[in-house]
Amino acid sequence: MENLTLTTDMIVVLALLAFTIFLFVSEVVRVDVAAVSVMVLLGLLSLVPGLGGITDPDKLFAGFASNAVISIIAVMIIGAGLDRTGVMHRVAAFIMQVGGTTERRIIPTVSGTVGIISSFMQNVGAAALFMPVMSRISNRLNIPLSRLLMPMGFAAIVGGTITMVGSSPLILLNDLLPEGMEPFSLFDVTPIGLALLASAIVYFVVLGPYVLPSAVTTGGSGESTADYFRRVYGLHYETREVRVGNDSNLVGLTVAEVETRHGIVIIGSSINNDLRIGPWSGYEIEAGSYLAVLGSPEALGSFVEATGARPRRDLKVFQNAMAPAKSGIAELVIAPGSRLIGKTVTEVAMRRTYGLSVLRLQRGEEPIREGLRDVPLRSTDTLVVHCDWESLARLEGDRDFVIVTSDYPREQLRPSKVPHALFFLAVALGMILFTDLPLSVALLTGALGMILTGVIEIDDAYRAVSWKTVFLLASLIPLGAAVENTGTAAWIAQHTLDFLGQVPPWVLQATIFALATFFTLVMSNVGATVLLVPLSINFAMAAQLAGMDADPRVFALTVAIATSNSFLIPTHQVNALIMGPGGYRVKDYLKAGSIMTILFMVVALIMLNIIF
Repeated sequence: MENLTLTTDMIVVLALLAFTIFLFVSEVVRVDVAAVSVMVLLGLLSLVPGLGGITDPDKLFAGFASNAVISIIAVMIIGAGLDRTGVMHRVAAFIMQVGGTTERRIIPTVSGTVGIISSFMQNVGAAALFMPVMSRISNRLNIPLSRLLMPMGFAAIVGGTITMVGSSPLILLNDLLPEGMEPFSLFDVTPIGLALLASAIVYFVVLGPYVLPSAVTTGGSGESTADYFRRVYGLHYETREVRVGNDSNLVGLTVAEVETRHGIVIIGSSINNDLRIGPWSGYEIEAGSYLAVLGSPEALGSFVEATGARPRRDLKVFQNAMAPAKSGIAELVIAPGSRLIGKTVTEVAMRRTYGLSVLRLQRGEEPIREGLRDVPLRSTDTLVVHCDWESLARLEGDRDFVIVTSDYPREQLRPSKVPHALFFLAVALGMILFTDLPLSVALLTGALGMILTGVIEIDDAYRAVSWKTVFLLASLIPLGAAVENTGTAAWIAQHTLDFLGQVPPWVLQATIFALATFFTLVMSNVGATVLLVPLSINFAMAAQLAGMDADPRVFALTVAIATSNSFLIPTHQVNALIMGPGGYRVKDYLKAGSIMTILFMVVALIMLNIIF
């Protein structure tokens, strides 16, 4: 086998790879911004004399029109359409009827269902859909939410390996295969994915009592809402109705000024029978008005003493508006890809825009109590809010939030478009299975059908797409091509083989699997797939030249499956999504995820070699 020489182009590409990994790990900028930056830098480098072979500037943006990118967009729209019709909510209701009343019965039922659903929609969408279901089950059956969310979340991640449209890496895989290599069909990976899902379910049924946190993280059936929020978030609150006298120093102040100064939240105001729930922060308090004030007993006492407001023990003006059937305390999570990320509660005007009075902000293990209105929001932040139930119900369809609170009065879904949604889902799957059309065309047909028949509005379809994922994927495709075209992947593969020496092919495959798992922990699974598929193919080709029986196609699939192995730390969107509501800490993921990581790797490698 001819030894490859390290060229200038290879050195530059290796430096770009290292720079990309640094940006992803350090999070100096957002990962999508980092990917776009690397793509632009790649194009600029082609102007440097002697580096013209790194990339073709005319094809630099071809990733945005790739089959994989369009397929991912279509899958997101189809998933949102199914969600809007209430199909998934019906499935969730059915689970509660047949899933039993014990942890050992609920985990297989819910995890299996979520896994199957996530094989046809984005796994973070499937997990978000079932979070309120798990909350409802936890409350009704007095099972800690921490013992339900992690099995459900891990099943959503694993479920993406059941079909070739279940996760971004598998959708992307066929586009990364060299020309002439046979692409994978929709259900080629199904036996592998089902085996992985079954192993995950068995793992949590058998070892769940030992690896899952045992601390209660949600209210049981005998726990009041106030007790739950006091225990989980340290939020000890009462609601008082106060009258603002003519001599009160509150007169002329804005709601925001009063809340900041006294550490309370004004959730309602009324003057001359003009009742306002969730007043604007800029609303000025007038003499003779009534205020509904929420806060701890200590804060309320200090507020009354300092302002001269006249409290009432029982609500009168706000009795109907503040009734449990109309308003209360709720939990929401900032969804991955939310438009609110990077903005503060004040900038968003949360109360005016959404009808939410923010009481607490929980970021992982860190509660943010002081100055929370001026803290930039992050993906998966948990907000504890006071709101009326109509406002909360409107947010059920808002892609910026995941509603954790489920047991509140609201209108039942009326999914008149269910037949249309199911029909176009069947059309898309039928075209994938029985025609030679590209995956993107088949899936986009289903998505377009849902839009034209009113299953989902076009504006909602745009909002359903995670443009962060789209730009991340499309921007990394040119870097992956540069790794392949400059011979960098072949050079890395050759030197790795030289380092390993004469080893069986399965050792090479396990090496690729471990490498992909590591990359997925420090960068996105999409990025890891784009960078490692060309490398894995070159691994196999180099092994073949050395006389080993290594299939490049199987090695490529190994990478796409391995990049779903994201259980050790909460870097995966699903893990980050459930962290706050589940009350999980990083050590909880390390404890449960370490065994799951090894189990996933062993089962995947065994099934890959059995099937292929």
